[in-house]
Amino acid sequence: MTSDFTASEAASEATSGTASGTRPSGIEGKVVAVTGAGSGIGEATALLLAARGARLVLGGRRTEKLDDLAARIEASGGSAVGLRTDVTRRADLAALVTLAQERFGGLDVLVSSAGSGAISPLDDLRVDEWDAMVDVNLKGVLYGIAAALPVFRAQGSGHFVTVASTAAHRVAPSMAVYAGTKFAVRAVCEGLRQEAGDAVRVTTVSPGMVATAFAEASTNQEVRDQISGLRDRIAIPAEAVARAIAFAVEQPHDVDVNEIVIRPTAQT
Repeated sequence: MTSDFTASEAASEATSGTASGTRPSGIEGKVVAVTGAGSGIGEATALLLAARGARLVLGGRRTEKLDDLAARIEASGGSAVGLRTDVTRRADLAALVTLAQERFGGLDVLVSSAGSGAISPLDDLRVDEWDAMVDVNLKGVLYGIAAALPVFRAQGSGHFVTVASTAAHRVAPSMAVYAGTKFAVRAVCEGLRQEAGDAVRVTTVSPGMVATAFAEASTNQEVRDQISGLRDRIAIPAEAVARAIAFAVEQPHDVDVNEIVIRPTAQT
Protein backbone atom coordinates (compact mmCIF):
# COMPACT_ATOMS: atom_id res chain seq x y z
CA MET A 1 0.00 0.00 0.00
CA THR A 2 1.16 3.55 -0.65
CA SER A 3 1.64 5.86 2.31
CA ASP A 4 0.24 9.38 2.50
CA PHE A 5 3.34 10.77 4.23
CA THR A 6 5.37 13.40 2.34
CA ALA A 7 8.62 15.15 3.18
CA SER A 8 6.72 18.43 3.64
CA GLU A 9 5.46 17.04 6.98
CA ALA A 10 8.90 17.30 8.59
CA ALA A 11 8.56 17.54 12.35
CA SER A 12 9.63 20.94 13.62
CA GLU A 13 10.62 19.57 17.01
CA ALA A 14 13.23 17.16 15.63
CA THR A 15 16.82 18.16 16.30
CA SER A 16 19.54 17.83 13.71
CA GLY A 17 22.59 15.62 14.01
CA THR A 18 25.08 13.56 12.10
CA ALA A 19 26.19 9.95 12.03
CA SER A 20 29.73 10.81 13.09
CA GLY A 21 29.48 9.87 16.76
CA THR A 22 27.69 12.99 18.04
CA ARG A 23 24.69 10.92 19.16
CA PRO A 24 22.00 12.95 17.39
CA SER A 25 18.57 13.09 18.99
CA GLY A 26 15.32 13.47 17.15
CA ILE A 27 14.95 12.26 13.58
CA GLU A 28 16.13 15.11 11.37
CA GLY A 29 19.53 14.43 9.84
CA LYS A 30 19.73 10.81 10.95
CA VAL A 31 20.84 8.18 8.45
CA VAL A 32 18.36 5.30 8.52
CA ALA A 33 18.64 2.03 6.61
CA VAL A 34 15.40 0.09 6.17
CA THR A 35 15.12 -3.49 4.98
CA GLY A 36 11.86 -4.62 3.46
CA ALA A 37 11.42 -1.03 2.27
CA GLY A 38 9.57 -1.90 -0.92
CA SER A 39 6.15 -2.28 0.67
CA GLY A 40 4.10 -2.44 3.84
CA ILE A 41 5.64 -1.41 7.15
CA GLY A 42 9.07 -0.82 5.63
CA GLU A 43 7.72 1.54 2.98
CA ALA A 44 5.54 3.43 5.45
CA THR A 45 8.45 3.77 7.87
CA ALA A 46 10.80 5.06 5.19
CA LEU A 47 8.29 7.65 4.05
CA LEU A 48 7.52 8.89 7.55
CA LEU A 49 11.15 9.14 8.64
CA ALA A 50 12.06 10.89 5.39
CA ALA A 51 9.19 13.32 5.98
CA ARG A 52 10.71 14.11 9.34
CA GLY A 53 14.13 14.81 7.90
CA ALA A 54 15.96 11.48 7.98
CA ARG A 55 18.20 10.38 5.13
CA LEU A 56 17.11 6.97 3.90
CA VAL A 57 19.00 3.94 2.63
CA LEU A 58 16.37 1.61 1.22
CA GLY A 59 16.84 -2.15 1.03
CA GLY A 60 14.52 -4.63 -0.63
CA ARG A 61 14.35 -7.36 -3.24
CA ARG A 62 12.39 -5.45 -5.88
CA THR A 63 14.54 -2.79 -7.49
CA GLU A 64 11.65 -1.08 -9.23
CA LYS A 65 9.85 -0.60 -5.89
CA LEU A 66 12.97 0.87 -4.31
CA ASP A 67 13.56 3.21 -7.24
CA ASP A 68 9.97 4.43 -7.09
CA LEU A 69 10.13 4.98 -3.33
CA ALA A 70 13.44 6.84 -3.52
CA ALA A 71 12.05 9.02 -6.32
CA ARG A 72 8.97 9.90 -4.26
CA ILE A 73 11.09 10.80 -1.25
CA GLU A 74 13.44 12.98 -3.29
CA ALA A 75 10.56 14.62 -5.16
CA SER A 76 9.22 15.71 -1.77
CA GLY A 77 12.55 17.23 -0.80
CA GLY A 78 14.08 14.29 1.04
CA SER A 79 17.22 12.23 0.54
CA ALA A 80 17.13 8.54 -0.32
CA VAL A 81 19.06 5.86 -2.12
CA GLY A 82 18.06 2.27 -2.78
CA LEU A 83 19.97 -0.99 -3.06
CA ARG A 84 18.64 -4.42 -3.96
CA THR A 85 18.96 -6.36 -0.72
CA ASP A 86 18.20 -9.99 0.00
CA VAL A 87 18.42 -10.29 3.79
CA THR A 88 19.25 -13.99 3.52
CA ARG A 89 22.62 -12.94 2.05
CA ARG A 90 25.17 -11.58 4.52
CA ALA A 91 26.97 -9.70 1.77
CA ASP A 92 23.80 -7.80 0.86
CA LEU A 93 23.37 -6.47 4.40
CA ALA A 94 27.04 -5.51 4.53
CA ALA A 95 26.64 -3.68 1.22
CA LEU A 96 23.59 -1.80 2.52
CA VAL A 97 25.50 -0.54 5.54
CA THR A 98 28.51 0.34 3.39
CA LEU A 99 26.25 2.34 1.07
CA ALA A 100 24.99 4.35 4.04
CA GLN A 101 28.56 5.14 5.04
CA GLU A 102 29.65 6.06 1.53
CA ARG A 103 26.60 8.14 0.63
CA PHE A 104 25.80 9.81 3.95
CA GLY A 105 28.90 9.38 6.11
CA GLY A 106 27.59 6.81 8.56
CA LEU A 107 24.54 4.99 9.85
CA ASP A 108 22.40 5.98 12.82
CA VAL A 109 19.51 3.49 12.66
CA LEU A 110 18.94 0.07 11.11
CA VAL A 111 15.25 -0.79 10.77
CA SER A 112 14.88 -4.51 10.04
CA SER A 113 11.37 -4.92 8.64
CA ALA A 114 11.86 -7.60 5.99
CA GLY A 115 9.85 -10.68 6.84
CA SER A 116 8.39 -13.92 5.55
CA GLY A 117 4.96 -15.11 6.68
CA ALA A 118 4.34 -18.34 4.79
CA ILE A 119 2.25 -19.71 7.63
CA SER A 120 0.60 -23.12 7.52
CA PRO A 121 -0.17 -26.05 9.84
CA LEU A 122 2.83 -28.23 10.65
CA ASP A 123 1.00 -31.20 9.12
CA ASP A 124 1.36 -29.51 5.71
CA LEU A 125 5.10 -30.25 5.94
CA ARG A 126 6.03 -27.22 3.86
CA VAL A 127 9.65 -27.55 4.93
CA ASP A 128 11.01 -25.20 2.26
CA GLU A 129 8.74 -22.49 3.64
CA TRP A 130 9.96 -23.21 7.17
CA ASP A 131 13.50 -22.72 5.90
CA ALA A 132 12.54 -19.44 4.24
CA MET A 133 10.99 -18.06 7.43
CA VAL A 134 14.07 -18.97 9.46
CA ASP A 135 16.36 -17.47 6.82
CA VAL A 136 14.45 -14.19 6.42
CA ASN A 137 12.93 -13.58 9.83
CA LEU A 138 15.78 -14.72 12.05
CA LYS A 139 19.00 -14.97 10.07
CA GLY A 140 18.16 -11.77 8.20
CA VAL A 141 18.03 -9.91 11.51
CA LEU A 142 21.29 -11.51 12.65
CA TYR A 143 23.00 -10.56 9.40
CA GLY A 144 21.84 -6.97 9.89
CA ILE A 145 23.31 -6.95 13.38
CA ALA A 146 26.58 -8.37 12.05
CA ALA A 147 26.76 -5.63 9.43
CA ALA A 148 25.77 -2.65 11.56
CA LEU A 149 27.11 -3.39 15.05
CA PRO A 150 30.80 -2.77 14.22
CA VAL A 151 29.82 0.55 12.62
CA PHE A 152 27.78 1.57 15.65
CA ARG A 153 30.65 0.62 17.96
CA ALA A 154 33.13 2.65 15.92
CA GLN A 155 30.81 5.66 15.86
CA GLY A 156 29.95 5.41 19.53
CA SER A 157 26.23 5.43 18.74
CA GLY A 158 23.55 3.55 16.84
CA HIS A 159 20.05 2.14 17.05
CA PHE A 160 18.64 -1.23 16.03
CA VAL A 161 14.89 -1.22 15.39
CA THR A 162 13.56 -4.69 14.62
CA VAL A 163 10.03 -5.53 13.53
CA ALA A 164 8.89 -8.71 15.27
CA SER A 165 5.20 -9.58 15.73
CA THR A 166 2.56 -10.22 18.35
CA ALA A 167 3.34 -13.82 17.37
CA ALA A 168 6.54 -13.28 19.36
CA HIS A 169 4.33 -13.15 22.44
CA ARG A 170 1.61 -15.68 21.65
CA VAL A 171 1.52 -18.82 19.51
CA ALA A 172 -1.58 -19.65 17.46
CA PRO A 173 -2.51 -22.63 15.26
CA SER A 174 -0.79 -22.61 11.84
CA MET A 175 1.81 -20.15 13.14
CA ALA A 176 4.21 -22.48 14.97
CA VAL A 177 7.25 -21.90 12.77
CA TYR A 178 6.51 -18.23 12.12
CA ALA A 179 6.01 -17.60 15.83
CA GLY A 180 9.16 -19.57 16.56
CA THR A 181 11.21 -17.23 14.39
CA LYS A 182 9.65 -14.18 16.02
CA PHE A 183 10.16 -15.50 19.55
CA ALA A 184 13.79 -16.04 18.58
CA VAL A 185 14.13 -12.53 17.17
CA ARG A 186 12.73 -11.08 20.36
CA ALA A 187 15.23 -13.11 22.39
CA VAL A 188 18.13 -12.02 20.19
CA CYS A 189 17.15 -8.37 20.50
CA GLU A 190 16.85 -8.61 24.28
CA GLY A 191 20.28 -10.23 24.44
CA LEU A 192 21.66 -7.51 22.19
CA ARG A 193 20.14 -4.84 24.42
CA GLN A 194 21.78 -6.34 27.49
CA GLU A 195 25.16 -6.48 25.75
CA ALA A 196 24.92 -3.13 23.98
CA GLY A 197 25.89 -0.78 26.80
CA ASP A 198 24.91 2.87 26.76
CA ALA A 199 26.06 3.64 23.21
CA VAL A 200 23.70 1.41 21.21
CA ARG A 201 19.93 1.40 21.53
CA VAL A 202 17.76 -1.63 20.77
CA THR A 203 14.03 -1.51 20.04
CA THR A 204 11.72 -4.39 19.16
CA VAL A 205 8.35 -3.48 17.61
CA SER A 206 5.70 -6.22 17.65
CA PRO A 207 2.76 -5.41 15.38
CA GLY A 208 -0.50 -7.29 15.35
CA MET A 209 -2.77 -7.41 12.32
CA VAL A 210 -1.62 -4.78 9.82
CA ALA A 211 -3.10 -3.94 6.43
CA THR A 212 -0.30 -5.39 4.30
CA ALA A 213 0.09 -8.29 1.87
CA PHE A 214 1.23 -10.60 4.70
CA ALA A 215 -1.54 -13.14 4.09
CA GLU A 216 -0.56 -13.66 0.46
CA ALA A 217 2.65 -15.40 1.51
CA SER A 218 0.73 -18.45 2.76
CA THR A 219 0.33 -21.23 0.22
CA ASN A 220 -2.42 -22.85 2.29
CA GLN A 221 -5.65 -21.46 0.83
CA GLU A 222 -7.70 -21.96 3.98
CA VAL A 223 -5.14 -20.17 6.14
CA ARG A 224 -4.75 -17.40 3.58
CA ASP A 225 -8.50 -16.83 3.50
CA GLN A 226 -8.69 -16.74 7.30
CA ILE A 227 -5.87 -14.22 7.62
CA SER A 228 -7.19 -12.07 4.77
CA GLY A 229 -10.65 -12.01 6.30
CA LEU A 230 -9.32 -10.95 9.69
CA ARG A 231 -7.14 -8.31 8.06
CA ASP A 232 -10.07 -6.87 6.16
CA ARG A 233 -12.13 -6.63 9.35
CA ILE A 234 -9.73 -5.23 11.93
CA ALA A 235 -6.26 -4.39 10.54
CA ILE A 236 -4.53 -1.13 11.33
CA PRO A 237 -2.59 0.70 8.59
CA ALA A 238 1.16 0.27 8.20
CA GLU A 239 1.50 3.97 9.00
CA ALA A 240 0.44 3.24 12.58
CA VAL A 241 3.45 0.97 13.01
CA ALA A 242 5.66 3.55 11.31
CA ARG A 243 4.61 6.12 13.89
CA ALA A 244 5.55 3.72 16.68
CA ILE A 245 8.97 3.25 15.10
CA ALA A 246 9.39 7.01 14.71
CA PHE A 247 8.56 7.46 18.40
CA ALA A 248 11.41 5.16 19.37
CA VAL A 249 13.85 6.75 16.94
CA GLU A 250 13.15 10.33 18.00
CA GLN A 251 13.95 9.80 21.68
CA PRO A 252 17.12 11.33 23.15
CA HIS A 253 20.18 9.09 22.96
CA ASP A 254 19.93 8.22 26.66
CA VAL A 255 16.34 6.96 26.29
CA ASP A 256 15.97 3.43 24.94
CA VAL A 257 12.44 2.31 24.07
CA ASN A 258 13.04 -1.42 24.36
CA GLU A 259 9.74 -2.84 23.15
CA ILE A 260 6.48 -1.68 21.61
CA VAL A 261 3.47 -3.93 21.05
CA ILE A 262 0.98 -2.33 18.66
CA ARG A 263 -2.19 -3.97 17.39
CA PRO A 264 -5.81 -3.26 16.51
CA THR A 265 -8.04 -2.57 19.48
CA ALA A 266 -10.25 -5.42 18.27
CA GLN A 267 -7.42 -7.97 18.22
CA THR A 268 -7.38 -10.38 21.14
